[in-house]
Amino acid sequence: MTDLILKEEAYKIVGICMNVHKTLGMGLKEVNYKDAMEIDFIEANIPFEREKKFAVTYKDKILRNPYYADFVVYDSMILEVKSATMLAEAHTAQTLSYLAVSGIKLALLINFGERSLKWKRIIL
Repeated sequence: MTDLILKEEAYKIVGICMNVHKTLGMGLKEVNYKDAMEIDFIEANIPFEREKKFAVTYKDKILRNPYYADFVVYDSMILEVKSATMLAEAHTAQTLSYLAVSGIKLALLINFGERSLKWKRIIL
């Protein structure tokens, strides 16, 4: 059996997201959930950067518009936050692109827009 990368860290993040969802419910704007998560990350002493900027390159040139990750936690995991009626393949594809741009290997795709929290581990 293969060990999950950053298993304990991901477990803590999902736990925080579940608490945020339980408290705020579904259907708010993404920014509301991110604000709440930031409070909980600070309280839990989880290292994070919000809206971390990553350059996008094309033909060895840096493109004008960078990518901003919703969160980078533990310096090694992207956290992509959604508030959609359901997670779609486009969300997964977008998150995979973010992993490729950042060089990070693991992302958690979290959706607060459904009746219960939905999340997905995405590995590049």
